[in-house]
Amino acid sequence: MNDTTTTPVENTPIPDHPEGNNTRQTGKSIIIKAGIAIAMGLFVWMLPTPDNLTPEGHRLLALLTLVIILWVTEAIPIGITALFVGGGMIMFNIAHQNDAWMPYANSAVMFVLMIIMFGVVLNEVGLAQRLMYYLLKFAGTKVKRLSFILAIGCTLMATVFHDATVTVIMVFAFVPVFMSMGFKPGEGHSLPKFFIILIPLAASAGGFGTLLGGGRNPLALEILYQYSDGAITISFLRYILIQFPIALITAFATWGMLWILFRPKEKELEGVTMDYPGPMKTKELGVLIVFVSTFVVWFLGDITGWHVSVPAVLAMIGFCGPGWVSFRTICDKFPWESWIVFGAGVSLGMAMLETGAGEFLAESFLPLLAGRSAFVTFYGIGLFGSFLSSLMSNSAAVALTLPITLPMSEMMGLSPTTVALLAPITTSFIMLVIGCPPTIIAYSSGYFTQIEFIKVAVPWCLILLLIATGAVLFYWPLLGFI
Repeated sequence: MNDTTTTPVENTPIPDHPEGNNTRQTGKSIIIKAGIAIAMGLFVWMLPTPDNLTPEGHRLLALLTLVIILWVTEAIPIGITALFVGGGMIMFNIAHQNDAWMPYANSAVMFVLMIIMFGVVLNEVGLAQRLMYYLLKFAGTKVKRLSFILAIGCTLMATVFHDATVTVIMVFAFVPVFMSMGFKPGEGHSLPKFFIILIPLAASAGGFGTLLGGGRNPLALEILYQYSDGAITISFLRYILIQFPIALITAFATWGMLWILFRPKEKELEGVTMDYPGPMKTKELGVLIVFVSTFVVWFLGDITGWHVSVPAVLAMIGFCGPGWVSFRTICDKFPWESWIVFGAGVSLGMAMLETGAGEFLAESFLPLLAGRSAFVTFYGIGLFGSFLSSLMSNSAAVALTLPITLPMSEMMGLSPTTVALLAPITTSFIMLVIGCPPTIIAYSSGYFTQIEFIKVAVPWCLILLLIATGAVLFYWPLLGFI
């Protein structure tokens, strides 16, 4: 590859989601969108409260309707809507003030905070640019080849590493390239939009591949173990045999879906090749050592007993303590708005668990699958899990659905093991930006709107659910699994 053309701008931070998406709207459109959101929320509020739903849960569903419409339409800045989630739950007596606000800083949210900070650090010291150099050297600048290798790589890495980590590394590597090409956030360019949406979806599509890929995986096995009174156990290697091949298929399908739905007009990253960055600098080497050490400690989590946020804190000390990057710089370049949105999503998810709203939705929807064909039943269970995962963390969705679906599975003549192992897969497929850390991280770049994301994520989710259902019906029986 020639090293004669423009090189990406170094140390370019991921910008905050641009307010331009809101300022381009007219006052009339904002009023109409907000009015529709309020009207729909009031409509849900005024419906009679079902016998199996608490009054708090009923009010929460009304608030949820209002908030989702505001988020999707971006009638007001998403950060303000996210803050209204906490304030609204207090205002409408859905949750106590501490219960409403504490999830904004719970362990998962703080982990995401530090993971995104990792990306700022990698960009600041030059490791993101170095990674991009080697990626372009291997994959080239042809959009089709580069995007294909990127999608497969993100999915496979996410089977071992946290999907948020994979996303933040790759997003921070690509954004400087697009900035150097003159593609600024909020301007609607198809090329960066395609890549920045591809990264989180590809990473999310692989998180179920091994037990290391995410908390939902061991959680599903633990719930199954408790439900069967210890009679059903799935080993680490058997889990890989069951799930990993499906991740390979979802990797190809994710790239194919994005290529069909969002194919950019550009055939190549024109004007973009990167000069050899030279020998690794001291700060790069130091940050790399800390970064790798953090992964090692994460893998030793069963021995240390530490939550994943603890190694992340130690890593931040390792980054900033020696002066390789300043914490002020990290804070200045951090996309705070999108992180608050994730906190709001966690708060809503916990409220759905506490008020019984999530259980009400499950009890209302899942009985509709009784007596249906195996395909419809498994697809329906998967679709419901994906829907819930779009509103809360995937681990919370697994924790909510499995205690309900496992007893129902036996009543419908289905294998509880099959239902339990399906849950980590389907909760990996989300339809809203707020659904998981990878999409929040990518959204913080400002290169796409929520509406643009939904246009891709909904068909992507539906297709991948078909793949998961097909695996249950055809691949798992070959293993003697069901």
